[in-house]
Amino acid sequence: MTHMALKQCAAIAAAVLGSIVVTTAAAQSWPARPVRIIVPFPPGGGLDFFARVTAPKLQEQLGQQMVVENRSGAGGMIGADAVAKAPPDGYTVLFSSSAELTISQHLYPKIAYDTAKDFAPVSYIVHAAMLFSVHPSIPAKSLKEVIALARARPGQLNYASAGTGGVQHLAGELLKTAAKIDIVHVPYKGAGPAVVDMVGGQVSMGFTALPSSIQHARSGRLRPIAVTGAKRSEAAPDLPTFTELGFPTIDLVVWYGVLFPARTPPEIVSRMSTEVIRAVQSPDIKAKLLQQGVEVVGTTPEQFAKFMQTEIVRYGKIIQETGAKPD
Repeated sequence: MTHMALKQCAAIAAAVLGSIVVTTAAAQSWPARPVRIIVPFPPGGGLDFFARVTAPKLQEQLGQQMVVENRSGAGGMIGADAVAKAPPDGYTVLFSSSAELTISQHLYPKIAYDTAKDFAPVSYIVHAAMLFSVHPSIPAKSLKEVIALARARPGQLNYASAGTGGVQHLAGELLKTAAKIDIVHVPYKGAGPAVVDMVGGQVSMGFTALPSSIQHARSGRLRPIAVTGAKRSEAAPDLPTFTELGFPTIDLVVWYGVLFPARTPPEIVSRMSTEVIRAVQSPDIKAKLLQQGVEVVGTTPEQFAKFMQTEIVRYGKIIQETGAKPD
């Protein structure tokens, strides 16, 4: 090897080593400035509630401001894409639902990001059952009566969801298939707007994550019928599950995860995973979450990555079976 070639190799090695040193130093000092938490849905929904309850605790633990920013639109895909394209430096993080990570790719021919390649999973952190409720003007007080009414009025009743391609949408399509009823899907740009119209009587019924609707059910502004999930919710223990009522396929839950852009230093990913799990397991935050029907899970980044792949397959089958389509 010539003297010039040796000098070039040495220069390249020094540059690589320098890059590693800088990256490691940045990861060790993280966070050194405020962190943006992107919520890809409007205020008032379950994911927004979760982010705003958790952010102050993370701020306390990490010693830096956690700024919650709602970037809604396209069923959560606009906010998710913004994070996928953000610098992988640990200062932009996605608080996501299952919709934009594992469902949208089955409904749309092309989306702007790849769940497996464009994100660094941090943790599958919590999940919540969905509440199926009707407006009090609907003359039905049980699931059996709702189904009978829908069969008597085919195509005349409608149901709200937080948006096309969300778990709420798929739960409605599963109900249509399992109960053999014809109800019309009305998608909204998030659970907050959907609940507003449900309470106002603009839509007959709907599936919503418990945090976004449980207070309205408790006050009588909505009539609760049943919850999804494998077991009854601690936030609504008197409500039966769909499985108890003879509809075991309607067992979906809304789950929330935390992700960084791909190529974020693993030291930062690991630190955030530890801190966000610590935050939701703290007694005060855990109590607030449980009161609204949100249950803590908390996984490692590796477990979350595997879980998402399983969910992608699962929702692909559900969409194929129900024939769900973008509205």
